Amino acid sequence: MERNYTPSQERWAGRRTDPAIGIQYWYQAVSVIDMFSTIDFTEKIGLLGYVCDEGVLRNQGRVGAKMGPSKVIERLGKLPYHHEKGLVVDCGDITCDNGDLESCQSLFAEVIQRLLEINVLPIAVGGGHDIAYGHVKGILATLPKTSKVGIINFDAHFDLRGVEDKATSGTPFGQLLKEYSDELEYMVLGIQQTANTKELYDEAKRLNVQYIENYTCQIKHWDKIEVALNSFISKMDYVYITVDMDGFSSAYAPGVSAPSPLGFTPYFVLKCLKHIFESKKVISCDIAEVNPMYDQDNMTANLAARLIDFMVESYLVNLEDQS
Repeated sequence: MERNYTPSQERWAGRRTDPAIGIQYWYQAVSVIDMFSTIDFTEKIGLLGYVCDEGVLRNQGRVGAKMGPSKVIERLGKLPYHHEKGLVVDCGDITCDNGDLESCQSLFAEVIQRLLEINVLPIAVGGGHDIAYGHVKGILATLPKTSKVGIINFDAHFDLRGVEDKATSGTPFGQLLKEYSDELEYMVLGIQQTANTKELYDEAKRLNVQYIENYTCQIKHWDKIEVALNSFISKMDYVYITVDMDGFSSAYAPGVSAPSPLGFTPYFVLKCLKHIFESKKVISCDIAEVNPMYDQDNMTANLAARLIDFMVESYLVNLEDQS
């Protein structure tokens, strides 16, 4: 069977610099590898694209998120690079063809598993939030059944809808909690009443989902947020972080499938991410729902790129602390 997988060096480009002064930008620091021809590399962090918005289409959302990975990588490549050389590798893109979401998720899970088995932190970029289903399956495939994985989702939506005909971008966490009820717990920061029906709140209660609504997700309420995060993380062996860009206020992230003016700020998310990484339990991360078709001046893609840079910095700082 042909794999819908593509590694690409061409998308890494940026401002030219004098080679004598060394690496200055991300595009100069990242190598590209083919995960199906070799996994013999020494980098600690692997970037992986999820080129798929079939789940968004099935969920009656605005399509275009399949263009998110290439645009985010393009913007990331132009950022100044302040990390050590040889730490980040681009592992290519998994692509959804002919509406086959399920095969795309399965292949994505396979690559996540490969990365984790060689102790590489995956940072993935979508694509629809159905990225989470394949991502968590890949994580769980590498761990003992007794492990407890905490999902921390920055999002306006629960994404707990039931699967009626086919899975969508609105179903991944409901699917996961029902299939892996013993291994997983789920926390959402940024939930908005206007983005979730009463039925979804009832489902969240039934599945013991912990959540904090958007009005509380502000730095001025940090003491309350910190207590909630600590309580959740302390019970987990590992933490998977997923950031849905529609959780941000549309002032910061207009290029998403479901924009809202009432979301959180980038500084709130950065403060939370720093705190979560300090637990040293983060096993994998992703960013979902970047939709370049509706972006303005690349604001959303630029924000996603900066989130990746911040995740890399936060991971490496705490990795050094462990050594």
